Amino acid sequence: MNEPTRNDTSGWGTLAAVAAVATYALIIFGGIVRITGSGMGCGDDWPLCNGQLIPPMDFDTLIEYGHRLAALAVSLLVVALATVAWWPRRAAVRRPLRVLSLLAVLLLVVQVLLGAVTVWLELPPTTVVLHFGTAMALLVVLAVGACVGLAGAERPAVRRDGATRALKALAAFAFGVALLGALVANLDAGPACLGFPACNGSWMPRGGGLVHVHWTHRLAAYLLFLLLLSLPVLVRRWRPGDGAALTWSALGLLVGLGQVGVGAAMAVTFYPGTLKAIHLAVGAALVAVTVVAAWLVSRPRTVS
Repeated sequence: MNEPTRNDTSGWGTLAAVAAVATYALIIFGGIVRITGSGMGCGDDWPLCNGQLIPPMDFDTLIEYGHRLAALAVSLLVVALATVAWWPRRAAVRRPLRVLSLLAVLLLVVQVLLGAVTVWLELPPTTVVLHFGTAMALLVVLAVGACVGLAGAERPAVRRDGATRALKALAAFAFGVALLGALVANLDAGPACLGFPACNGSWMPRGGGLVHVHWTHRLAAYLLFLLLLSLPVLVRRWRPGDGAALTWSALGLLVGLGQVGVGAAMAVTFYPGTLKAIHLAVGAALVAVTVVAAWLVSRPRTVS
């Protein structure tokens, strides 16, 4: 009687997709706050802005206040997801959507608290990176939720083979590379490593800790790109006839190629703000795409 159908879960999946897109936009907005130096545009006040609910607006205040409004919009979407999943009459969206909705709410709470602490402590790099990492984790959960919900299955079976493990490991590695990039950005370690593909003209660069942080990020990014190069070929071999998995793996390669191009442009043009924002946007998109590709490969599929 309560067996789920596609219609039972696709509405929730659509809402999760909207929330994922909004979270992606929020991540980019947060990057713009950092790049423009607007993080203290509301002073060290939270949740008020310069002691007011709607403060007078200069440039920095407008950027930071806009970021907070965007965070409020994401919060409402996540709460709506949980409400729909746990509504008593919505029996068909119990599992795993209810679990995903609770996880999204938990990450949202942590994200909000980290945002408040970041403001109160006046933007220490550690909490800023944690704030970014939590936002990325929320994006991942919402992306998976959108996939599961739109697939229309309450308890989707999951393949536990080598292909699934490899794609999940790739998605986790992409997430780690993104976190390293956030560390580079918030330590202002970008200019410590100029030139491309080598760092300051060397493949074994010398220098202080900032050089090592940046170079570690770059080497990890190079390895990630090499893995992405092989991804479409491996997916075709692992899942012959699965057009969706192959499409998303090819998209991952294209996004990875774009990310390398943007990173190279940054390194030879002394890291302009516009390219920093694009680099963040493409990096977040790459994580989301690899997560979707991993989910597609993990799901059972009968090829006709």
